[in-house]
Amino acid sequence: MSWLIILCFALPILFGLLFVMTKFVRHMKEEQNMEIESFKDSLIDENNPVGLSGKELESMKMQQEEAQKHLREVIAKIPVEEKDGRLRPAFDKMKQFRDKASEKSAGNGNGAEKN
Repeated sequence: MSWLIILCFALPILFGLLFVMTKFVRHMKEEQNMEIESFKDSLIDENNPVGLSGKELESMKMQQEEAQKHLREVIAKIPVEEKDGRLRPAFDKMKQFRDKASEKSAGNGNGAEKN
């Protein structure tokens, strides 16, 4: 029975503190000209996880598409060979290609081949 008496005193104190806190927060928002975002606005948008504006988001997407295109081109130039049923980089072909490129540039300084 004594817990009911404590509960009867505790609940009004709790609600009073909540009331005073809401008044204080409302006053501070007006005083400091603050805007408190709702929790729903702070959730991550899967199409725009960084929170960029429309133009910035479109430019970022264009940059990423160009980067992906360039990456596909670079990867397509890498020679591969099949070993044990797997495609692996052909390091010997890459070394030959690099050696040929260095021979061309070492010719007369203009990138011409030696005769």
